[in-house]
Amino acid sequence: MGQGLQDFYQQAQKRGFARDFQFRVIQIGGSKLKDEDFVLIKTTTLPGRDMQIQQVPFMGVVFNIPGSPIFTGSDNWEVTFHATQDFLIRDEFEKLQSDIFDMQKVGTIGKGGVGNLSLPGVERTIQLDLIGDNLSTIRSYFLIGCFIRNVSEISYDLQGAGKPVDFKAGLSYQYWTTSPEGISTVNNK
Repeated sequence: MGQGLQDFYQQAQKRGFARDFQFRVIQIGGSKLKDEDFVLIKTTTLPGRDMQIQQVPFMGVVFNIPGSPIFTGSDNWEVTFHATQDFLIRDEFEKLQSDIFDMQKVGTIGKGGVGNLSLPGVERTIQLDLIGDNLSTIRSYFLIGCFIRNVSEISYDLQGAGKPVDFKAGLSYQYWTTSPEGISTVNNK
């Protein structure tokens, strides 16, 4: 295959380009957010993955051997929301964060007093869908073992012009996969 302008144009026409707005957050683990709340997401990122390299020297040559994966960004996956006037979305994140560590219950094991990841009935998965031009799902990502790490401050200005405000929620997760069972859903065409 050639590398000329016509080749580029044919591939662009045939395959298209992923756009920075072609994603959906389908669920954020444990939250009671409704489908309509997810349209208020302003920005987020697709998670990354890196492989640790183990070096093995032999006869003056260093061989690079793949090690275990590192899920880059898993310590603070950030989502920016438009803050609604009723503050329901921010309130939900604050509640989820308190479920993990509640200052009122410090010293009460298993009741939110310490870092509590196993709350009954709380799903700890985030689902992100990449979508095509016709809004169909192309690929799903599942961030497993998530919890609310932080809820950002919101800045106000009495001299402002009435600009809508945003807030960020930072979540941590353990790892990600492309299917809930850990089996890839990608068609290798």
